[in-house]
Amino acid sequence: MADLSDFPITRKWPVENPAKLQLFSYPTPNGQKISCMLEETGLPYEAHRVTLADADVRSPEFLSLNPNNKIPAIIDPDGPGGQPLGLFESGAILIYLAEKTGQFLGATPADRAQVIQWVMWQMGGLGPMLGQMGFFVKFAGKDIEDPRPRERYVAEAKRLLNVLDGALDGKEWVAGDYSIADMAIGPWLGTLDFYGAKPLVGWDGLTNVPAYVDRFFERPAAQAARNIPPR
Repeated sequence: MADLSDFPITRKWPVENPAKLQLFSYPTPNGQKISCMLEETGLPYEAHRVTLADADVRSPEFLSLNPNNKIPAIIDPDGPGGQPLGLFESGAILIYLAEKTGQFLGATPADRAQVIQWVMWQMGGLGPMLGQMGFFVKFAGKDIEDPRPRERYVAEAKRLLNVLDGALDGKEWVAGDYSIADMAIGPWLGTLDFYGAKPLVGWDGLTNVPAYVDRFFERPAAQAARNIPPR
């Protein structure tokens, strides 16, 4: 059985079963990606609740695993060569888990390239832009008098949603079969209700995205991930 005591994070979030993959997360969209993947694959794991408060994400213990002080992060006790592996960044974790399990990364090298392409699209575009839009629509940014930041992120959110809408034309999932690309994208689309931003981004004018979101959250793993670890 793996010894995870060398990972300082386990001092603040103790491990019950070191044979299981350890998830350090909170059910934000980025956290939901990994919980969804773990639920879909059936990998045994323990979920540790790491809040977004500085006392957690800026603690020395958490920073020892993720110096970028963002959830999620994992420790896989059965990493490459059978050695424990710590990993952060949700996109990197999705790809790692897909390669580890041989699931949700496409059947061919060409499929894999398409899946990773859309994971990168979410990581570099959809997630950051929707997050910034949410700040200016729902959180402290809404009190800023200058309308330009809000307008910029609303416009970019609209553009990205239309890119996705076109990519989904005639397809159930963005890169062929259901994949980690959908697990990356779906939770971020779910934020639009939370932000109250659907009218702003022209949601009702989209042809394919609304049904895509419904399909995603009909999956039991996607539903479960919305509260893993429990809030």
